[in-house]
Amino acid sequence: MKNVVYLVTGAAGFMGSNVCAQLLERGDRVRAFVLEGDKAARYIPKDVEIFYGDLCRKASLEPFFAVEEGVETICIHVASMVTVNPYYRKLLLDVNVGGTANIIDMCLEHRECRKLVYVSSTGAIPERPHGEKIREIEEYVNLDEVVGWYSKSKAMATNNVFTAVRERGLRATVVYPTGIMGPNDHSLSETTSTIIKIIKGQMPAGIDGSFNMVDVRDLAAGCIAAADRGRIGEGYILGNEVIRFREMSRIISQEAECKPVKFFLPIFIAEMIARSMERRAAKTGKMPLMTTFSIYNLKRNNEFDYSKAARELGYTTRPLDVTLRDQIKWLKENNLI
Repeated sequence: MKNVVYLVTGAAGFMGSNVCAQLLERGDRVRAFVLEGDKAARYIPKDVEIFYGDLCRKASLEPFFAVEEGVETICIHVASMVTVNPYYRKLLLDVNVGGTANIIDMCLEHRECRKLVYVSSTGAIPERPHGEKIREIEEYVNLDEVVGWYSKSKAMATNNVFTAVRERGLRATVVYPTGIMGPNDHSLSETTSTIIKIIKGQMPAGIDGSFNMVDVRDLAAGCIAAADRGRIGEGYILGNEVIRFREMSRIISQEAECKPVKFFLPIFIAEMIARSMERRAAKTGKMPLMTTFSIYNLKRNNEFDYSKAARELGYTTRPLDVTLRDQIKWLKENNLI
């Protein structure tokens, strides 16, 4: 669609760069919004038009949204501040809530913007008891029902998107990704760093919990499908099947031909260690190696129902062993293992 420009925020990030690459592959025009001074901008595909600015400064978004007459736009808002620190930080709300509010305003002020896809998080959906699959919710999220200020910030921003749909006529769809992994993770996220440690034999013990992880390429495809086919005012979980840390370690050892993690701490012991590390970190000002929030994410119910996305968006996921094989190959090619 030559008369449509896709506006991608967070395009220098893991998911954002993959969204840009997939849009380019199908022949779309793509613009990227990147934080000023972000060194990761070099990983954005070369045919993407880059605009620098700050989500927290609404005026810096104007050139990014401005297009020539007769051109329409679709905004995919991926940018977010991600943290495993469960505590309140003003910057977290400024970026995730205030930045999203600015994106909402810009989409409404620019009538040529025909749709917003907001990339939320499954952390913004209240947890259900173990044994019950978590589904998209139709009402607004009560912030007391989600754990950690990162999740609260995403819930607040998601509430604001749905409010704008209902009260201001915003045309928007929300996607809720679970965990993210796969090749081309130049930022070396927590998951990728964990994989590297396992392969190098630098992880003497794991934690006996579970993950819900999706290949970044499948998440990117899900975001684009939401732009193409997602219903206005609807949310879609982009998840996968649950896998335990033990099983993931076994697959990594098989694919990388390394020794698996042999010892796994029970969750309750890991929680005690994390609390101790957080107390020590509060005194030193350094980030703890383990947080209660990261342990919670291994302990919580990670069963997410993504059948709605499969049914309405055509969302699919590849097997985790394929993702790990590709990720390990990429790590080797980049001399990271």
